[in-house]
Amino acid sequence: MIKLYQKNELTFAIACIVGYVLIVGNLRNLGDDSPAMMLGLLVISLILFLFVQKNGLMEKYGLAGWAKNSRQMLYFIPLWIVSSGNLWGGVSARYHGLGLVCAIVSFALVGFVEELLFRGFLFKAMLKDGNVKTAIIISSVTFGMGHIVNLLTGHALFETLVQMAFAVAIGFIFTMVYYKCGSLLPLILAHSAIDVLSVFAVDNAVADGLFIGTTIVTAVLYCWYLSRLETPEVNR
Repeated sequence: MIKLYQKNELTFAIACIVGYVLIVGNLRNLGDDSPAMMLGLLVISLILFLFVQKNGLMEKYGLAGWAKNSRQMLYFIPLWIVSSGNLWGGVSARYHGLGLVCAIVSFALVGFVEELLFRGFLFKAMLKDGNVKTAIIISSVTFGMGHIVNLLTGHALFETLVQMAFAVAIGFIFTMVYYKCGSLLPLILAHSAIDVLSVFAVDNAVADGLFIGTTIVTAVLYCWYLSRLETPEVNR
């Protein structure tokens, strides 16, 4: 891994993302509540974390500590609002017993893995070229497009397209937050919360529409606000 990383960080990032999508896409066919899904994500998370830690990349990818400019970031309140959206239509556990535990752990790990891959590896690799706008757009859109893998797990086309649009909006919020605070930890927490709380979501068309609409509006307003803040040295 380290040889490919040292040779070309962008190629390394793309290879990791493609590998992740293929592996998790197949694991999800077994069910989000399956022990295999949980164990697979646990292994992926462990490999990525050890790679970053062993090669002294914790600071570079924002895993060394919480953002020092939390006040300027409005204490990430927009993230917490968006994170709660899956509960707006009601609360009901989709799984029970061991299946519930596996689903919760799996989705919590997804938050870590996807933030490290898309915001960490991919965004940072593109940021090296100096074109910030391109890096933000591609990282955000790629994150949304990655959800097309849901088609492989039985999701309907329209449902998948809606999820992709939602993920693109989330991608812009998360990428801008990462760029302006330098820490990946708030994003991992928010991302994991969104995914974990989806396990307890109740199907409600009105609430889902409100959630998606709120996320898009939040993305526009919060990203505009963040664009006015100073960028931390780690991302300059």
